[in-house]
Amino acid sequence: MQDPQDKTPGGTSRRQFLRGGSALGVTALLAGNTSLQARPAPPPDPTPPPLELAEAVYQEVTMTINGQRVTTRVDTRRTLLDLLRHELDLTGTRKGCNHGACGACTVHIDGDSANACLQLAATCDGAEITTIEGLADGEQLHPMQAAFIENDAFQCGYCTSGQIMSAVNLVRAGTAETRPEIREIMSGNLCRCGAYNGIVDAVESVLQTSKK
Repeated sequence: MQDPQDKTPGGTSRRQFLRGGSALGVTALLAGNTSLQARPAPPPDPTPPPLELAEAVYQEVTMTINGQRVTTRVDTRRTLLDLLRHELDLTGTRKGCNHGACGACTVHIDGDSANACLQLAATCDGAEITTIEGLADGEQLHPMQAAFIENDAFQCGYCTSGQIMSAVNLVRAGTAETRPEIREIMSGNLCRCGAYNGIVDAVESVLQTSKK
C-alpha cells in the first residue's frame, strides 16, 4: 500500500516528483553543456614570423700560431676557440663552459692569457697566438708540463691545458711568489676533479726554479 504521506500537496507522488526533478536537472545540465560547446572559440594567437639568420660575412685574417704563419678566411661570428679546434685541428685547447668562466680554453694572445671562447677570430688578425701544442720543443716538454706530471696536478686532464697555459704566463709575469698568490691568480681556471693542491705544487716548483 502507498503511504498517504508519500503524496505531494498537488497529488503527485514523491517518487514521481523526484523522477521529474532528476530529468529536469539532466536536461538543464545537457543544455548547459550544449551552450558551452556552441560558444565560439577565441581566435588563435598570431604566429610570429620566423627569425631570419644574419648572412655570414667572411674576413681574411693572418695570424702566427705556435710559430707558424696562418692565413685563412673566417666567419666574423666565429670564435678563436672554434677556429683552432675545428679548422686548424689544434684540439688541445678545450671547450668547457664556452662562457669564459672555466679557463679550459686559455691560450696566449700576444703574450697575454685569454679565453679563446670569448675572442672572435676576426679580431686576431696580425696576432701571435700560442696554444698548448706550441709549448713543447719537439719531444722536450715545457718545464710546466713536466711539473704537472711530476706533481700529479691533474686527474681527468680536461682542464689541464688551460691550467698550464695560465701557469706559464703566471711565472713569466712574475706576479706571484707565495702559494696564496698562486691560488689567487690561478682562480680563473676551474678543476672539477679538485686537483688544486697538485696544481699549486707544480706552479710553485717551476716558480722556484725560475728564480735560481
